[in-house]
Amino acid sequence: MYTQVWTAVLAGVESQAVRVECHAAQGLPKVVLTGLPDKAIQEAVPRIFSAARLSGLPISLSQRIVVNLVPGDLRKSGTAFDLPIAIALLAAVGLRPADGLARTLVVGELGLDGRLEPARGVLSLVGAGSGEVDRVLVPTENLAEARAGCSLPLAAASTLREALSWMGRDTREWQAEAPPLCGVPREAGPDLAFVRGQRQARRALEIAAAGGHNLLLVGSPGSGKTLLARCLPGILPPFSDAERLEASRIHSVAGLLPSRHGLLNHRPFRAPHATISDAGLIGSGRSPHVGEVSLAHRGVLFLDELPQFRRPTLEQLRQPLEDGRVLISRAALRLDLPSRFTLIAAMNPCPCGMLGDPRRHCRCPELERRRYAERISGPVLDRIDLQVAVPALPPEDLLGAPNSEDSAAVAERVAQARLRQRARHGASGREANADLEGSEIRAVCRLGEEEGQVLGRAIQRESLSGRSVDRVLKVARTIADLAGREEIVLGDLAEALLLRTGRQGLARD
Repeated sequence: MYTQVWTAVLAGVESQAVRVECHAAQGLPKVVLTGLPDKAIQEAVPRIFSAARLSGLPISLSQRIVVNLVPGDLRKSGTAFDLPIAIALLAAVGLRPADGLARTLVVGELGLDGRLEPARGVLSLVGAGSGEVDRVLVPTENLAEARAGCSLPLAAASTLREALSWMGRDTREWQAEAPPLCGVPREAGPDLAFVRGQRQARRALEIAAAGGHNLLLVGSPGSGKTLLARCLPGILPPFSDAERLEASRIHSVAGLLPSRHGLLNHRPFRAPHATISDAGLIGSGRSPHVGEVSLAHRGVLFLDELPQFRRPTLEQLRQPLEDGRVLISRAALRLDLPSRFTLIAAMNPCPCGMLGDPRRHCRCPELERRRYAERISGPVLDRIDLQVAVPALPPEDLLGAPNSEDSAAVAERVAQARLRQRARHGASGREANADLEGSEIRAVCRLGEEEGQVLGRAIQRESLSGRSVDRVLKVARTIADLAGREEIVLGDLAEALLLRTGRQGLARD
């Protein structure tokens, strides 16, 4: 008997429909898997037989069974193929009717006792097979995220028997009650009200949040760099619907959406350790694996002690910082992973961290200072919009009570600035000024005659590259948005240039 059912395979954060065909006929008892399955899929057969027997289904291997995964030239991976193969196989050997299978998309991993385990990437997988399927079946723990990514009739099961019972029902009954989309909870972060002093760094943090700009904080140990960085999530604007879905799909593929939760309800904040590998930061084609830069999509990537990261690893940041995406190409695989994030980096001004500290003396030789700074290449620094010194706090700031503005007040200004940007960018879909590209920059960031002359002199004096000029203009536009101005004035441009060209504490020529 011949049967077929649909499933899907992940390719980065996208998915591709796969048709699972099964044919059972007389011959040497054996199960043959074809269609480039990986080791996990090949191991599905003993899992399926154990799950069926422990679920009370009298299955025995008395026929030659061929399972084919179409298209045959696409490599398939993952345990989410367990359930579709099981359903097709059980129907092919006559233990269940085959009606309706050909228009059904199924994903799920089987335990030996017949329980269904949650699958990675369901938010993307349920969108595959458009036009080929009429209904979708997922494990119960994936129901919330499946509901968010699927408009077709949807059912959920927690065991193999329950899944088989759904297959026998009319599609009009496939409306499983979805739990409320409560969203993934966020841990409470520090509040800007507890940051002492650091007026310029606080201002830079607000600008970074308002426009999505990258920020480098340079200061001695204990000056508050890490605290400032961890305050950023608290002042970022809420997700737009499109941003929320984009970020949630990536976390679903990585298996980081908790069971029975729906979409993310807060922007991600990722802080990898300096020992991270290239593949861990950027991602890889093996598995495939989503890196930290993609997990930080539409959120924040915090790199503390920036010079401690391997220089080749930091060089991998060039493409995502410039294009908001990572392209991974292998012999038989090409992945396009979204990675539009706000980079917050922190570093000491020298190896000992005391350079510029009025109370502590730096003992680093000049050569060591230069070597330390040169661990970060010019092209990487050129992609960081704001470069700000975080000086050591004077005693009066350390001992006095915090009297800074809290995160809620700053977040309100940031939200208003983002609303202005979205209204201005309109149909382009740009969420923030940092997303502007090419001719959009000149159209949105127009300068008056006096401002143009000031920028021209700065280009000569600071030897600014074309990329640097574009980033200065975008930062100036954000500063104007925070002030509610339609046009960029001289003060906006001057502040953007100061925050761009300061590079305080960096030992460079």
